[in-house]
Amino acid sequence: MRTAKDKHVVVGADFAGFPLKEAVKNHLLERGWTVEDLTPVLEETPMYQRAGFLVGARIAEREFEKGLLFCGTGMGIHVAASKCPHVHAAVCESVPAALRCTTANNCNVLAMGAFYIAPRLGMAMADAFLDHSFGEGYEDWQGFDDYHSIGYEECEHFDYEAYKANGFAVVDAQEAPLGAEPCGLAF
Repeated sequence: MRTAKDKHVVVGADFAGFPLKEAVKNHLLERGWTVEDLTPVLEETPMYQRAGFLVGARIAEREFEKGLLFCGTGMGIHVAASKCPHVHAAVCESVPAALRCTTANNCNVLAMGAFYIAPRLGMAMADAFLDHSFGEGYEDWQGFDDYHSIGYEECEHFDYEAYKANGFAVVDAQEAPLGAEPCGLAF
């Protein structure tokens, strides 16, 4: 698997997200990242959902640990990527949200909308997402790892039919007490 720790990432975009993808990709290349761009030619970019499927499949097949997606809003491409197994995609519009989606929710795909995100903001969001991992910054929050690990695992292994058969309740739900938020934690 190509990991973020080893500075490998997969990216993709539709026509609307292409300019932002190019700016973020060039920024990452300057920082020493190996970027596999699945949509390198503007005139050949697929529809948003197909770009989402392309990147999502690379995550699902465990070829890459993390991916970046770009469309007009980030919404549609993130929904499409999320259809692939093992993809936990987030659409974000701020650096704190991009940081939190990886450190708290263990997301492995970040989607951005070029209609709302300027290139420098997109670069900072990519840095926050790629340079951090689950649990970083929350070491002093008692129960954080267990609480968020349960959330991740329930999403990763969610079986709608079993959920429905169980009266729309999680089967074998686990609980983890979350301690008081540490003083000084901004997000």
